[in-house]
This record gives sequence, structure tokens and C-alpha cells, in this order.
Amino acid sequence: MAFPRRLLNDREEVVCDLVPHWSTLAKPVGALVVVLAATIAGFVVNRWAGLALAAVLVVVAGWAGVRVARRQCTNFVVTTDRLVYRSGVVAKHGKEIPLERVNDIAYHQSIFERVIGTGDLSIESAGAQSRETFGDIPHPAAVQNEIYRQMEACSARHAGGANVASPPLSVTDQLEKLADLRQRGIITPAEFEAKKQQLLDRI
Repeated sequence: MAFPRRLLNDREEVVCDLVPHWSTLAKPVGALVVVLAATIAGFVVNRWAGLALAAVLVVVAGWAGVRVARRQCTNFVVTTDRLVYRSGVVAKHGKEIPLERVNDIAYHQSIFERVIGTGDLSIESAGAQSRETFGDIPHPAAVQNEIYRQMEACSARHAGGANVASPPLSVTDQLEKLADLRQRGIITPAEFEAKKQQLLDRI
């Protein structure tokens, strides 16, 4: 299930929207295939054996269905502003890490996980007690690189916004502000005259 766009902030865009790797379904789907084959064979050999195995098949099919639903309702999302992890079919659980708070990202893959393209992503953020580890991430090395790219872009946006200076006030505007300060009693008439003369000397 795609990450709901209504949960995005203004001008925030989704960069990656990932569900757990397909390998998380290997066990339930494998068990379902084995029990299905056994059930068919059971009906061929003995009707009662087939019925018993059919009951087992229903249970395994239910288990596989729950695992599929869980996978489809779990999202690891990278946006232009944050990392979001959401899980849960009915009740939702979520974690969010702003990109500017991410300190370090690491990933781990076994040899088999590297072959099939999955692994764990470990993220350390400012203020967190420990690392957050997210398992079964597809192609974790590529996801790590993408997060770093978005962190750099986020830092550049913030730096650009901080470097935008307000235009300097004209002498006339500054005199008006001084007059307002004098009327409100924040500066004395003598201080007003002194500051006024300093401004006029610049002209």
C-alpha cells in the first residue's frame, strides 16, 4: 500500500516508498505450496487423509494471507524532509526521523541477502538512545546512498534560506523607527537627536 500523500507536509515529496523484501513471504508461500501438494496427494490416497490435510491447508492459507497483508501495510519511506516507517494492518504504528537529525546510516547484508537484494538498515539520529534498525529493506546500499543525497539537499535548502539577508533599511525608514521608539518612551529625546544626527551624517 502506497504511503498516503495526505500525510506529506507542504512542498514535501516522496523519494522512495518501499515495502519489505519479497523474501519475507518465502516461508508462508513455501509452506502453502507444500501443504497444497500434500492435500492433493492425500485425496488421491485416502479421502479422510485429504480432509485432514485440507483443514491444515486452510490454516496455512490464513497465515500466508496475514503475512501478505502485513507486508503490504508496512512502508519505509524516504521523503525530501524525513524518514518514515509505518506498519500495521488495522492499528498503525509509526516512526519518523527528520533528515537533519540523522547522524549515521549503516547497512548489513549476509551473503545470501546480498544475492537476493535485501538487508537491514541501521540509522542513528540525534537525541535517540540507540540506533533504529529496519529489517528486510530492498537494496539497502542504494537506499543508504539516496538518504545521504536527500540529507545534502536538505542541508543546502536550509543553508540557502539562512543566507537570504533582509534588505537594509533606508535612512528614512530608520528615522521613522527612531521616532516611534521616542514616542513610546523607549529612548529619550536626547538619544533620539544623537542617533538622528548620526544617520544624517551618513547622507
